[in-house]
This record gives sequence, structure tokens and C-alpha cells, in this order.
Amino acid sequence: MRFLAFGLLIFLAVTTWAAPVTATSWLVANEHGTILRSENPEEVRSIGSITKLMTVMIVLDARQPLKERIGSYTREQLIQLALIKSDNRAADLLCNNYPRGRTACVRAMNTKAQQLYMTNTRFAEPTGLSVFDVSTATELISLVLAAEKYPLIVSASQTSTAKIKVQKKWVVFRNTNPLIGYNQDILVSKTGYITASGGCLVMMLDTEVGRRILVLLGSKNTRTRIPEAEIILRDVP
Repeated sequence: MRFLAFGLLIFLAVTTWAAPVTATSWLVANEHGTILRSENPEEVRSIGSITKLMTVMIVLDARQPLKERIGSYTREQLIQLALIKSDNRAADLLCNNYPRGRTACVRAMNTKAQQLYMTNTRFAEPTGLSVFDVSTATELISLVLAAEKYPLIVSASQTSTAKIKVQKKWVVFRNTNPLIGYNQDILVSKTGYITASGGCLVMMLDTEVGRRILVLLGSKNTRTRIPEAEIILRDVP
């Protein structure tokens, strides 16, 4: 199928192709959120930096000025850093500068999760570093579908390399999903990893058989999640 960069995947992990999928919870759904194939999709797990999608959504919902400076960066630049580089400090700054502060920010994240009927989802902080930022593969479908409605999130998801000018210097950073830039059909993407979560990935992408949503949680490490995503996607109708 054309929607994954096979050469890149071979370069990343040649030996992974023949190996079983190590992710403990995963699914593939269509554009309506209907699950086509899955394994343990209701398992509640830590989700790592996938949390940052919710952080950015509630910041954008608050309609704070994107060009407002927060330290060395604008709010828009912090959003790019949080989504593309998965920068924890950027997510912290966004939440700390939310109206009425960090506590209100985390409360808004949990409120939005409930509004999206993500009843098993909880957020303790904005970065994903906490083991208490949890969800299920099934509920993360709703998160991805909601994220696709934010143009800034889609733009960041499609950016392989970004440059931000800080004073007189340029800061260059790459997307944590190495498929970005090789695949033009990805609409939403966010990786995640802490020890408790394992390698995590959510994507919405267009394929030859239609739009698909992939959620993968608990992969062995950050190197296995991308090849395992391809293994799962290639067998889905």
C-alpha cells in the first residue's frame, strides 16, 4: 500500500518485519470511528505524549492570542514544539499560561474528555510524563477525530522539520514520527513514550481503501511502534 514509506521502515528496523506485534492494545478504525480490527482496545493504559493532543486542543479552545509571547516563544511556536518535537517544557508552558493557570488547564482537559465520551480517560498533567495520564485505544479514536478539526494540529502533524527563530538563532527540530515527510496522506499524528506506556502512536491517514485511524499502545519501545503500525495497517480491509 502506498501510504507507508517502506524503505524508511526497513531502515528503521529490518528485523521487526518478521517479529510479532508487541503492542498490548491497538486498533484500526474507519473515518466514522468504526473499529475494523483490534486487540485489547478497552485496556486502560498510560498514553505518554499522546496527552499533548488534548493539551493543545484546550489551549486552542480558549482562543488565546497565538502570537502572544511566553518567554522566548510565541504560543503558536510552543504548540508546534509540543506537537512536532513533543517538547515537555512547551506543553507545560502552554498549560501554565492557560486562563486561571495550570489547575484550570488540567481540569479543562478532563472536561473535554468527558464531553467526547472518553469515560475511562484521565489527565493528571499536560505533558504525558505522568503514569496517571491514561486512556483506552477505543477512546483515543474520539481524540483523533476531534484533533482533525483543528487546522493547526493537522499542519503540525504534517510537518517533518520545523524552524523557529529565537532572538538571532534558529531552532531546528524534527517530527517524532519519522513517517512525516515521506507520507503526504497523514492528517493527524502523535507519538508517545514513557516506561509505563511503552511505545505509543495515534494516526489518521488516507489509504487506498479509505481513511483510517490507527491507535497503538504498549509497543516494546520507540523503535518498534512505527514498523508495528505498518504490520497492523497492511492487513486491514
